[in-house]
Amino acid sequence: MRFTFTHPMHSHPYNPELITGSAVATLAAAAEAAGFDGFGFTDHPAPSQRWLQAGGHDAVDPFVAMGYAAARTTTLRLIPNLIVLPYRNPFIVAKAGATLDLLSDGRFTLTVGVGYLKSEFKALGVPFDERAQLFEEALEVIRGIWTTDDFTYQGRYFDAKGITAHPRPVSDPHPPIWIGGNTAAARARVTAHGDGWCPFAAPAALAQTARTAPMDAERLAAAVDDLRRRFDEAGRDFAALDIAFTNDEGGTPGCDDFNPDAYLAGVEKLAAIGVNWIQVGLPGDSLAHTLEAIDQFGRTVISALR
Repeated sequence: MRFTFTHPMHSHPYNPELITGSAVATLAAAAEAAGFDGFGFTDHPAPSQRWLQAGGHDAVDPFVAMGYAAARTTTLRLIPNLIVLPYRNPFIVAKAGATLDLLSDGRFTLTVGVGYLKSEFKALGVPFDERAQLFEEALEVIRGIWTTDDFTYQGRYFDAKGITAHPRPVSDPHPPIWIGGNTAAARARVTAHGDGWCPFAAPAALAQTARTAPMDAERLAAAVDDLRRRFDEAGRDFAALDIAFTNDEGGTPGCDDFNPDAYLAGVEKLAAIGVNWIQVGLPGDSLAHTLEAIDQFGRTVISALR
């Protein structure tokens, strides 16, 4: 089992001490030292005030911030959570991802989702109702330009002829592509395009807000079975697929009620389902508290497994 976490910029307003170049670098280095395998950031370039006041959170640019993390680490993977792919031209995403993969010596994972915030789509000038089709074409473009010289693509949204974009990523054949989402449509996209699947825990109310399907450990087991069937039908190797999920047993590291033994029991259950990456929640009230939680998790959970 491998562990990743998203920078704990969980709120609006956020604690500004968490968002400095030195803080990002310090968190990344501490995570690597504790045995974490991945670290990333969320993607909200234009959130609405209404969403922020309803429990949303602020964000930095994930590619820029992951560059800071890469510069202070040597093994930690850069795993955003996640890039809303329809927000950006795929050639721009491919260039940013290739650059980060190159400068980090092959440590970048492109994690992407369709997105759900109508107001953010509108602010960015992207047609919300066409986001699924944009997503599909963008994935084809990114894979193509990462692996092909003199690349030509003609779709509904993107039309390019004879494009060559160097330097390419150093990962072979390209950085892993993880696809988010809880729905059957998301699993179909993973089957067609993905190297990993990263659903998220969502009770019914949250699922409705995020325009996805409810998800918990029981539903996850059935969904993994469905994904395995899809891979078998497509002739793909399911054993090579990464699956990331959160562990809701044992509480949150750094909190008074965190129970490492219960957390480890939850890890075992998720591993039995087929999960091989766990997205770890960490407190974001102060830099010191986040660093304390990273150290605690490394000592009590990661060390127990390794």
